[in-house]
Amino acid sequence: MGKAGQALRQTLEKHKISQYRLAEVMGIERNNISRWVREERDPTAENVLAITRALLKISEEAGKEFAYLYMGTELN
Repeated sequence: MGKAGQALRQTLEKHKISQYRLAEVMGIERNNISRWVREERDPTAENVLAITRALLKISEEAGKEFAYLYMGTELN
């Protein structure tokens, strides 16, 4: 466990995005975000995609950084 949670935590901190804001944009409860960030749970592949899309809506740079940190690839 952990790569997605680590990438998410790092991205949220660097871009000063709250877990509440991300949860709001994703349309989910904040406790789900918290579990991922604390590495208690790994997000599903569908949720990784949803996280990326939500972060791109909030900040294109944050979305791209999360994708790079998690997948090791840049989004164009």
